[in-house]
Amino acid sequence: MEEEFATSGFSDALVVLGAAGIVIPAFARMRITPVIGFILVGIITGPFALGALAAQHSWLHLFSISDPHRIEPFAELGVILLLFSAGLHISFRRLRTMRGAVFGIGSAELIGCALLIGLGLLAAGLQIQAAIALGLALALSSTALVLPISGVEGAVGRTAFAMLLFEDLALVPMLFAIELIGGHADMGGLARTALLGVLVVAAMLVLGRFALGALFGQAARTKSSELFLAISLLTVILASLATAAVGLSPILGALVAGVLIAETEYHAEVEAITAPLAGLALGIFLITVGMRIDLGDLMRDWPLILGAVAAVLIVKAAVTAALVRASGVRIGPAVETGVMMASPSETSLIVLSAAAGAGLVTGATAGFWTTVTAIGLTVTPLLAGVGKRIGRRVEHVTEAAGAETPAAGRTIIFGFGRVGRIVADMLREHGKPYLAVDSDVDSVRKAQADGFDVLFGDVSRPELSDRLQLGSAAALVLTMDDPVQVARIARRVRAEVPHLPIIARARDTAQAARLYKAGVTDAVPETLEASLQLSEAVLVDIGLAMGPVIASIHEKRDQLRARIKAEAELEEAPRMGRRRLRDVAQSPDTGSNRSNPAT
Repeated sequence: MEEEFATSGFSDALVVLGAAGIVIPAFARMRITPVIGFILVGIITGPFALGALAAQHSWLHLFSISDPHRIEPFAELGVILLLFSAGLHISFRRLRTMRGAVFGIGSAELIGCALLIGLGLLAAGLQIQAAIALGLALALSSTALVLPISGVEGAVGRTAFAMLLFEDLALVPMLFAIELIGGHADMGGLARTALLGVLVVAAMLVLGRFALGALFGQAARTKSSELFLAISLLTVILASLATAAVGLSPILGALVAGVLIAETEYHAEVEAITAPLAGLALGIFLITVGMRIDLGDLMRDWPLILGAVAAVLIVKAAVTAALVRASGVRIGPAVETGVMMASPSETSLIVLSAAAGAGLVTGATAGFWTTVTAIGLTVTPLLAGVGKRIGRRVEHVTEAAGAETPAAGRTIIFGFGRVGRIVADMLREHGKPYLAVDSDVDSVRKAQADGFDVLFGDVSRPELSDRLQLGSAAALVLTMDDPVQVARIARRVRAEVPHLPIIARARDTAQAARLYKAGVTDAVPETLEASLQLSEAVLVDIGLAMGPVIASIHEKRDQLRARIKAEAELEEAPRMGRRRLRDVAQSPDTGSNRSNPAT
C-alpha cells in the first residue's frame, strides 16, 4: 500500500503542496522571495538528493519526487499561465508601440550576448557548432522569473518585457537553426512553420475579438467564478496548443490569449481568478529547476561550474546594460535591467536538449551547462535585488551630478504631471524662469521634447533640495497628488528655508489645513475651486446677474477661508488659491492677505 501511494502521484502532490504551504509563508516572513524556497525544495527532494536515497529507504518516497518527468507538464503550465498573466496587462496599441523595442533592442541583446558567449566558448576550445548552440542557449533570459519581478510597467519592466518577448519569438528559429547545423532540418521547414504561425495567430486574433467577449459576458451573467476560470483556462490552453501544433512556442499562444482578454472588460476578473493557479504552477516549475542541479557534480567541479556561471552573468549583464543605456533609458534602470536579465532561461534547457539531440554537443557538455543554467535561475531573484541596489547607487551619483542647476530667481516645480505642466505654461507665458523636477522618466522625456525645462530627480530626497539651492529660488510649487509626501516636503523645506514662498496643491479644505500647519504659504484646494467655478457657471447660465453671483462666490470662499483658519489654527485667514481678476476687483480686501506659515 505504501509503495502504491508512493508511485501513484499522491506523494508528488504531497511534496508540491507541502512546499507551497511551508515555503510561501516562511520566506514571506523572512522577506525573501519564495522563488529561492521552491528551488531549494527541488534540490532537496529531487533525484540527486532524497530521491536518490528513496530506493534504499522506502519512507523517503513521501518526501521526494518519485518521477521528476511526471510533474514537468504542470511546470510548463506554470510558465504558460505566467505569460498569459503578462498578456492581461498589455493592449494591442501597446504592442504596436513596443515593436521598435522588441525587434531593436531585443534582437541586439540576444545576438550580442550569443556572439560574445560563443566567442568565449570558441576560445576555450569548443567546436564552432557547439559554440553557436551554447551561445544561443545561454543568451536567453528567464521569462518565468524576470517578469514576476520586473512586471511590465516602468522603465525596467517595459525594457525587460520587450527583450523577453523577442527571445520567445526567436525560440523556434533558434531550434530550427540548431537542427539545420546538425543536418536534421531544411529551410523549407522553417518557412512553412513561419507561414503557418502567421495564419494561426491571425485566426486567433479574429476569433478572439468576436468570441471572447460573448463567452465572458455569458459567464458574468451566471455570476459563476468556476465558469470564468474554466473559460480562461480553455482559452489559454487552446491558444497554446494551436501555436504548438504549427511548431511555435506554446507560450506565444498564451501571450496572445492574454492580450485578447485584456481587450475585454473582464480582464481584471480573469486575472484575479487565475492568479492562485498560476502561482502554484509556477512553484512547480521552480521545483523542477531545482531538481536539475546535480549536487555530486557541483561538489566535484564547483570551481569550474561557478566560474562558468560568473562568466555568463558578467557578459550578459554588461551587454544588456550597455544596449539598454544606448537606447535612451536612464543609467539606473539600464544597470538594473542588465543585472536582472543576466541569468540563463528555462528555455535554455530546451535549446541545450535540442543541441544534444542534434549531436552538436556531447551529453556531458549538455549536462554541465544544464547545471550552470539551473544555478543561474536559482540566483535570479538575488540578481534582481543586487541590480536594484547598484542601479539606485549609480542613479544617485548621476542624479546628484545632473541636479547642479542653480535655482537663483527661478520658481521650482516639484512634480510635472497635469498640474505642474499648466503652472510651467503660465510661468513661461509671463516670461518667468522656472525649473521642474519629476521622478517619471517618461514624463520628463516627453516634457523635454516639448520644450519644458524639466530634469529627472526624486523630490523626496533631501540631497536634491540641497543641490537645487532652494534658498535662492523665487518660490517652490508642490503639485504631487500625494498628501503625505507633499506635507513632508513642505515641513522639511520650511525648516531649511523659512522665507521661501511654498505653494501647494491640496485636494480639499482638510488637506489644505494640514498643509498650512506643515508650513506652506498658499494651499489650493482643487476640488473646492472647481466647485466654486462650476457653481458660478451654473448660476450665470440659468440667468442670474453676474454681479450677485460673483459676490456670493466670494462670500462662500470667505466661509471656506474661515474654516481652514479654524482647522489650521492660523492667526489670519489664508488665501483660497487663485482668484479671478473680476473676483479680486470686487473684493473689499484687495490687499495682500498672505497667511503666516504655521510654526
